[in-house]
Amino acid sequence: MANSQDDIAGPVVPARARTSEISKASPYTNDQETAKVTQETRSQEASDASRDASSKQQLKRTLSARHLVLISLGGVIGPGLLVGSGTALSEAGPVGAILAYLVVGSVTWATMMSVGELATAFPASQSHLVDFASRFLDPAAGFVLGFLYWTLWCLVLANELVAVGILFAFWEGARVVPQGAWIAIFLVFFLCISLLGVATWGELEFWLASIKILFLIVFFIISIVINTGGTGQGYIGFRYFRNPGSFTDFPGFVSVLTLVATQFAGTEITATCAAEARRPERAVPRAVTSVMWRILVFYVGTAFFIGLNVPSNDDRLANASSKAAASPLTIAMQRGAIEAAASAINAIIIVSIVSAGNSSLYVASRTLAAMARERLLPAFLGWTTKKTQVPVPALLVSAALSLISLLSVSSGSSTTFTRIYSISGISILLVWALIAASHIRMRSAMKVQGRSVSELRFKAPLWPVGAWYALIMNCFLALIQGYGAFAPTFDIINFVVFYIMLPVSIVLYIGFKIVFQTRIPRTSEIDLDTGSQLTHELDGHSE
Repeated sequence: MANSQDDIAGPVVPARARTSEISKASPYTNDQETAKVTQETRSQEASDASRDASSKQQLKRTLSARHLVLISLGGVIGPGLLVGSGTALSEAGPVGAILAYLVVGSVTWATMMSVGELATAFPASQSHLVDFASRFLDPAAGFVLGFLYWTLWCLVLANELVAVGILFAFWEGARVVPQGAWIAIFLVFFLCISLLGVATWGELEFWLASIKILFLIVFFIISIVINTGGTGQGYIGFRYFRNPGSFTDFPGFVSVLTLVATQFAGTEITATCAAEARRPERAVPRAVTSVMWRILVFYVGTAFFIGLNVPSNDDRLANASSKAAASPLTIAMQRGAIEAAASAINAIIIVSIVSAGNSSLYVASRTLAAMARERLLPAFLGWTTKKTQVPVPALLVSAALSLISLLSVSSGSSTTFTRIYSISGISILLVWALIAASHIRMRSAMKVQGRSVSELRFKAPLWPVGAWYALIMNCFLALIQGYGAFAPTFDIINFVVFYIMLPVSIVLYIGFKIVFQTRIPRTSEIDLDTGSQLTHELDGHSE
């Protein structure tokens, strides 16, 4: 897509909504006309793709397989797990928390298999998840997915900025710095890292993810020592599974399901990174297949070890003056008579925030740029720098939205942290549902168009059960995630916070379809060629 003045100043026309330009009288009512329009649209898109390759909107492929694997394993391990696992233990009990991580982990795994097949089948796509929804579902669905995904990561970034002020307050000497100052300092830091380019970002994330993974492994070892009485506090074993018990109650378990789903947000970041990865058709499968280990070892493992050493009725899990003090990892160390570990864990959580904040701004800016490349937003948002290929306008707009974190200065950090976290919860579930739906439609199109499954370099295991399981479960979790607004009594504020993104998504979808008159393409019309592994130069061969 050329960066001409007309493109920047002209109306926003989605790539797969250009049929309204070609036939304004009755664009989607005549089969012959539709076939003609589809052919013309595909030709135009192929031309656009060719121009994109040489335009300033092209992202730079510099990430290697090691970057993608480590980022997918530890890139999004942050306060959600290091602190939120304590909430899971308190609300559901040790066995309930483990089951919640296993259930949501299975949904995450199924969703990631869909991501892996899509991103590997279309490694030339520079628009990641947005392109998949626009191509296989509807441009309006691509717009909604892009909006949800962009706002999700802007809100996650805002959440990290709020949390960093809370964490620094753990040390008395840092309390003299106002909350707003910490927000500004770290936002500028994240911007500087992003402006250096994806190579710098990827390398930093590689090492930060390595630190977090190493920290969790060390925690697991220390937990075993504490549990077996190695610190002089006596043998614990499975004592806390019996008293106060393995489970709390069903409402608590339901609430933990959605909490855990939010902690898994970012697993699909592999698809975003694929647009800037070398040989994505090889790197992406390696990254997505590592997800199972991340789920079992880091998430389920953390839930298991904190359940062994911390009783679910420990008051510190729910009542703490700082996020570090609320972390079950800190509580486990304190109960094991390792008091000095609290400060170290606080520092590790800050490291996790630096990593999660970097990832959040990266994904948010790339999503906005992807929407511009799909002509779902003004073209200037997709503009990239010549040397580092950074989408600067998208980066600045994303950073600006994260300034919602400044609300914490007046409304209180903990309140802002909780509400932003709740709003972002439903967004990731809806995004995952759209990913699964895109995968199902892609396979349907392949069948109708006579394409062989053998053409796929990566085939999602358990097809079609896995994709349908991901679609149904993500929709189910999205509907029940606001359970806390109804029990024990109805809370209108929490209801709005939990569900606001659902009506917003519906309004955006309907509004987009009305304005651009898009339609859901027939499976026989879906474009399986542009940017696919069979036709793109990355693969070295054609169909």
